[in-house]
Amino acid sequence: MSAHSRLCVALLTALAAFTTGFAAPAAARTAVPHTTVLDGARLQQTKVRLDRGDPQLRRAVGALTARADKWLGQGPWTVVDKPRPAPGGDVHDYLSQAPYWWPSRTPTADNPWGCPYVQRDGERNPEVDSGTDRQDVEKTFDSAYDLSLAWYYTGDSRYARKAGQVLRTWFLDPATRMNPNLDHAQFIPCKYDGRAIGIIDFSQSYTSVVDALALLDTGAPGWSGKDRTGMARWNTDFLGWLKDSDFGKQEGAAANNHGTFYDLLLAGLAYATGDRALARRTVLDARSKRIAPQIAADGSQPQELTRTRSWHYSTFDLVAYTRLAAIGRHVGVDLWAYRGPDGQSLFRAVDYLLPAATGAAAWPHPELEFLRYAATDVVHAAADAGETRARRAVPALEAPPGGDLWALRPAAEQLDSIAG
Repeated sequence: MSAHSRLCVALLTALAAFTTGFAAPAAARTAVPHTTVLDGARLQQTKVRLDRGDPQLRRAVGALTARADKWLGQGPWTVVDKPRPAPGGDVHDYLSQAPYWWPSRTPTADNPWGCPYVQRDGERNPEVDSGTDRQDVEKTFDSAYDLSLAWYYTGDSRYARKAGQVLRTWFLDPATRMNPNLDHAQFIPCKYDGRAIGIIDFSQSYTSVVDALALLDTGAPGWSGKDRTGMARWNTDFLGWLKDSDFGKQEGAAANNHGTFYDLLLAGLAYATGDRALARRTVLDARSKRIAPQIAADGSQPQELTRTRSWHYSTFDLVAYTRLAAIGRHVGVDLWAYRGPDGQSLFRAVDYLLPAATGAAAWPHPELEFLRYAATDVVHAAADAGETRARRAVPALEAPPGGDLWALRPAAEQLDSIAG
């Protein structure tokens, strides 16, 4: 072979190696996200299957991107644009109103709120969706999660950039950021400036934002090191407030879904900010502190069955438990394996829901608006954890509006949200 030919072969070989590197499947270049509730390795494996053309996953991604596309033209939202500040006077403080409390009198000039307020459990006062941050924070959380997942699976930079805009506006930009406290959550006019139970405004879904951040941190366009540092600092400050404030301590002592969700938020923030010891201790303590006293031997949840929306709250509490169990997986605690002194367990609690979740029987407790699909995610979670009855029930589950996205984000959400 001539010197010229050898040179040509060498150049072609180098070019082939160069182009092969650029032609590698996207999945091979996808980093495993350091998620808190979601299983990052499982997400990466799902991405590989999707890039190889898995038809079921492609359909699921179509449903996910349909949700994400709707967010592209909305927001961003901020705590500073409410018509009046929180009782402390700082527009950067989050403000929400107790949803089940209603005015007992017709408002007048001397009594503009119609005080005193009285409780009507399960009936949502429409006032809570005007003049407060409640709906905007839900849109912030939901959009950040949907958009980050959509970017992770498709690589479409529009989704990542929009998610970054939403998060920076709510949490980071000095002019619009939220202070890292919930001092004025679920206030009751003329009664309380804020309440400990208002923590559930965040505890029920903020861990999804924590996972959205982990997805963006794998290299999302428009998401900078400054953004990562800023969110890490905000989460650390918020965790400090959650642990040390009187409201945090009160919510941690709650014996129903409020306590379970508090543990979820505490463990989630601890794990995400590097305090694995606190995360592990919180999950471990949930066995005797939550499961044993809050789940009955038959799997029912007595505190939730007293509510006018007992189906909603029974599934709601299990969303917290199954997400807490997912965090446990990261810190070496198998919460699914725990059995209380009377046989209490997460598996048994999910089993209690199966007849109604599959449509085999009516729910035998009070419920103002029964939605069968509310249990779909928690049944998926039990099935993934190895529960035989739950696995058999999966084909009979009702898909929520917009489709069943479990294959893409295998962590329970409250699918019948009544947050507004």
